Amino acid sequence: MVMGVGGDLSTGGDQPLRLQAEDVEFERAVQGMLRGDYKDWPNEAGFEGLDEIRGPVELTVRGTIPAWAAGILYRTGPGQYTIADTLKGTFHTTHWFDGFGHTHKFNIIADPDNAEAPVRVEYSSRRQTQTLIDAVKKEGRRPDICFGQRRDPCIGIFGKIMSVWEGALRTPQAGMNNVCVTIQAPIPSLSAQAGEALQSGYRGVNKTLWLATDAQTMKEFDQHTLEPIGVARQRQLHPLLSGPLSCAHAQRDPDTGDFFNYNAEMGRIPTYRVFRTSVSTGETDILATIHEHGVKPAYIHSFFLSPSFAILCVPSSHLGMMGLKVTLERNLADAIEPFDESKLWVWFVVDRRGSRGVVGRFHSPAGFFFHSINSFEEYDDETGDVCVFCDFISYPTLQVIRAFEMDVLLQNHGATENFWGDEERNQNCQARLTRLKFPIPRSNSPDKPDVLAPERPAEKVLEIRAPRAGELPTINPTNSTKKYRYVYSLANRGRSTLFDSIVKTDLVTREAVYWENPRGHTPGEAIFVPRPSSHVRGQGGETGTGIPDEDDGVLLSVVLDGIGKKSYLLCLDARTMKELGRAECDFAVAFGFHGLYSAPPAVERES
Repeated sequence: MVMGVGGDLSTGGDQPLRLQAEDVEFERAVQGMLRGDYKDWPNEAGFEGLDEIRGPVELTVRGTIPAWAAGILYRTGPGQYTIADTLKGTFHTTHWFDGFGHTHKFNIIADPDNAEAPVRVEYSSRRQTQTLIDAVKKEGRRPDICFGQRRDPCIGIFGKIMSVWEGALRTPQAGMNNVCVTIQAPIPSLSAQAGEALQSGYRGVNKTLWLATDAQTMKEFDQHTLEPIGVARQRQLHPLLSGPLSCAHAQRDPDTGDFFNYNAEMGRIPTYRVFRTSVSTGETDILATIHEHGVKPAYIHSFFLSPSFAILCVPSSHLGMMGLKVTLERNLADAIEPFDESKLWVWFVVDRRGSRGVVGRFHSPAGFFFHSINSFEEYDDETGDVCVFCDFISYPTLQVIRAFEMDVLLQNHGATENFWGDEERNQNCQARLTRLKFPIPRSNSPDKPDVLAPERPAEKVLEIRAPRAGELPTINPTNSTKKYRYVYSLANRGRSTLFDSIVKTDLVTREAVYWENPRGHTPGEAIFVPRPSSHVRGQGGETGTGIPDEDDGVLLSVVLDGIGKKSYLLCLDARTMKELGRAECDFAVAFGFHGLYSAPPAVERES
């Protein structure tokens, strides 16, 4: 176990030394990538020769996975990157985010009659885009619009302009839509089978889950067989949600389950609509419509939810030609305008409890982010303001987008040395855990719009640099929209082209604790499973009832042993970051993006 400098920052005593230690770790990570330390950390098995295993197959469990962690871990992401024998030869995916979708299921099974018996783990997986793969095989190119796939230079300008902005709109076939970034629990009032919003609401579709991406299209799949069922679009929730863009990381109210997201419609002046779909009624409300000069269409992967507000950030990743460039380039990454420090982030704080719409407008320096972490509120006794805090993983430029190109990840054609060998770019691609503060004046009426204060700068109150924070951040889900202390993310200490450890970051002390994994073992997103209240851990290790500590639980991560070319489901103690157990596969599981843990009903009731 490796620990950063500890102590309570509120005392201020050793803070300069702590920050100096962080600088040393940051520079060590940068120098590791400059030296090429990643050359003996193989990741190829997570991208090549991957199989669909419909199973279920029994995995070998070593160590101990707690019985209270029983449930299902769903994972999604790409699972195939090349297609042989197409019309134009072998097709190669050029960006990690554009691999063909593959969904996975790890079923952690406890003995219902013997709580002391070892758990069993079963695995199954299913590809989600066979129809699209068949189309590529026939045509030799991707017919859809991608994230970063280099376009076919043989496509004429007429074909580019006339191509549909969102390729998935061509067909309702589930297998044709490469939607595979996040997994969403049942969405109120939505079903791909019905073709329109269900009148019976949320309860009618609880046997299916949804795959989402940064578009209005979502894919429904069977939670048992993983079979794709069909596609649905946000406009089925509300007719005004007709724009092509949205974010993969929709938000949920932790108490009601209400579904929040945004929809962006292109035009001379783009229109952003922030919306909520209610679990109790199945109805969708537009909370705010943002349509104003100076607010550009942008690539936005996630947004924020606090107890009283939905917070939309339009970052510096503006889409060229007011979005039309996406249809020209046939991908988002090449359609993003060159980075410019004058392109400030614009933040909109939207009332989600009343009907006041946008109640705050802020700006922050130019940069980029993929992932929000959490948002919470505090009351300012002196001013009467409600202070909203937003935490996220940020970068000072857009360059990190290219770090996930396949040639860079797989060390092909000198691309890795060229990318990470540029020291300035290397530094810019190191993650920063950032917290911004937004003061919102207290309203005298929750149902009447206030006079909107002039746009103000957001205040940065915290920044922790890599490797003490990394990508794909998660928290204890019981702390969603609450003030919290711990973030879990995937760090790169300069040893891998992807990630080389899981790090626990203490936001109070700035302390970092790393999982001490063997060389070549690359982790995936670490999903936090809280310890149920009936199994709270005492000081002497005994269990009883009570309120668990924030870090009392386990982390589930799918890890690739790149040297042995096999994967395993890792179970870590979230408090100590030490391994408790693992479920071993006899094969490699694809590097995915995100997952969803589903607890059995009995555990859900008592936790």
